[in-house]
Amino acid sequence: MRKKDKKEVVIKNKSPRKWWFRCLKQIMKLRYKKPEFICLGEEITNGGVVLSNHEGTDAPMSFEIYGNKAIRFWGSHEMNSGLKKMYKYQTEVYYHQKKHWNLFGARMFCLLASPLTNMFYKGLNLISTYPDARFIKTIKESISAIRAGENIVIFPEKSTNGYQEVLEGFYGGFCLFAEVCLRGEIDLPIFVSYFNKKKKIYLIDKPVLYSEMVAKYQTREKISQALCDRCNELGQLIQDDESLTKLKQELVAKQPHVEVV
Repeated sequence: MRKKDKKEVVIKNKSPRKWWFRCLKQIMKLRYKKPEFICLGEEITNGGVVLSNHEGTDAPMSFEIYGNKAIRFWGSHEMNSGLKKMYKYQTEVYYHQKKHWNLFGARMFCLLASPLTNMFYKGLNLISTYPDARFIKTIKESISAIRAGENIVIFPEKSTNGYQEVLEGFYGGFCLFAEVCLRGEIDLPIFVSYFNKKKKIYLIDKPVLYSEMVAKYQTREKISQALCDRCNELGQLIQDDESLTKLKQELVAKQPHVEVV
């Protein structure tokens, strides 16, 4: 999937997590039930980028708990910068702005939730993202993960108005990352995916090389919009019971990759 990249070293399928974090994930299965993973093309291997809607905590937790590939998540640096910054971000941004909780209720809830979340994110080994020049750190760490055979999972949806069923757009930071990789002769395969919380279905599209997206759309803005549109199409496909049933029948006939993440 990539151009000549002799430094790449592929690791085992699953990212190593500390023992206490693996135990914690077993407990979290009580809250997050196993979804059905459906892949429309070749399965996720190593060294790719997965773009997904966020759907609160359900999409990332479903990927982390039940996926079987080596992954690293991108996450806002506030969630990876200590308890104080995390508390402020969770109360004011995540629960109040994005999930529309009452601010006082969010602050009270996060007195308990933030210390637990802080511990969880340490175990998750997030790659911090930044809105300024520090984003170069994100790129460098992500390239190291790609070279190690890990997949980068990104939730790029614009969520100023909260997490929506129909996504309003994608932020283009992942395009900058992919461009740097391409200049370094790593042509990233991109897997667009959509998680439906009600139906517990994670639909993963066939991969597309970033070089192909550049050739077709030229600019980051157009690439981001095209991939966001495709994400919404996957969401609509899950919603339509008739189309979803037909899709599953076609995949079964072609010996599909199911439970592939």
